[in-house]
Formats: sequence, C-alpha cells, structure tokens
Amino acid sequence: MVMNKHLLNLITDDSQWADKLPNVESLSNKVFNQTINHLEKEQLSPLPSSQYFLQVNLSLSNNNTVHKLNKEFRNIDKPTNVLSFANIDDPDFETYIQTEQSIELGDIIIAIETLEQEALSKNIPLQNHFCHLFTHGILHLLGFDHQDDLEAEEMETLEIQIMQQLNIPNPYEE
Repeated sequence: MVMNKHLLNLITDDSQWADKLPNVESLSNKVFNQTINHLEKEQLSPLPSSQYFLQVNLSLSNNNTVHKLNKEFRNIDKPTNVLSFANIDDPDFETYIQTEQSIELGDIIIAIETLEQEALSKNIPLQNHFCHLFTHGILHLLGFDHQDDLEAEEMETLEIQIMQQLNIPNPYEE
C-alpha cells in the first residue's frame, strides 16, 4: 500500500478485523498519511517525510498475541490496546538514517478485543477509537511519549489535532 511515497505494511492476524472494521485498510492508510503530514507541516517530525520514504508495519491482531508480546517485552502479564516497537529507540538508528532513504519506523500491534471493549465502554465508534490508537502508535514510533505530564500533554495535543483533521471528536473529552 503506497500513498504519499510512504509505505504502510498491513498484516491482519485475526479474522475478526474484517467483520468489525471492514474498511480498516483504507482507514489505516488515511490515518498514517494524515499523521505524517501533520507532523511535517508543524515541523515536529524527527524525520522529514520529504527527505525519507517512511515505512510502518501495522499488525491487526488479538488479545492473545498482544498479551504474549506485552509479557515478553514489557513484563506486563495482560493484554493492552496497542503496542509500539520503535526503531528510533535502537542505538544504531542515527547511523541507519544517515545511510538510508527508506526508513522503517517500527511495528504497531493492535488487539481487536481490547479495542472493541474500550470503544464500547467509552461509547464511541470503533472506527474512531482505532484511528486514535493507530495515531498514538505512530507518534510513539517517531519518538513521542507520555512518561511525564509535559510529554503527555504534547502527545495528547497532537492526537487531538490529528483526530480533528480526520473529523473525529477529541478522544480525551468525557
């Protein structure tokens, strides 16, 4: 799937995705490109998309897989909604981007059951919650985090702005 000279590698590991969110492929591309374009426009991306061909791997998975990964890599023995494995965290990343034009940002894995349960409990459309979580994951791949209040505020502000551009209400409003 190539759009705006970036590549989203979409892998569906669970058949529930096709039933619950049949437009997930086009939606994923839209979110991916909107997020990259917004960061570039605001000059917030650590990797200018005009200079690099950016790639992201998105795995549409389930609680079982996400639980295993969460336990193995984060030592948390339960599933979660989204996991991001950012290549920007690799100590050799700076060297890598100096020699490459095509940059693989990393992997994002989303669990359908947790996504659906959270959307139901928040009384929001599944599609909107997916867009938010995928945006959240992309931001992590680009080095954004929420370890302290200042980082969290910056990341949430970006998420809200990107959701607005996708015509999705603020995901942090009650």
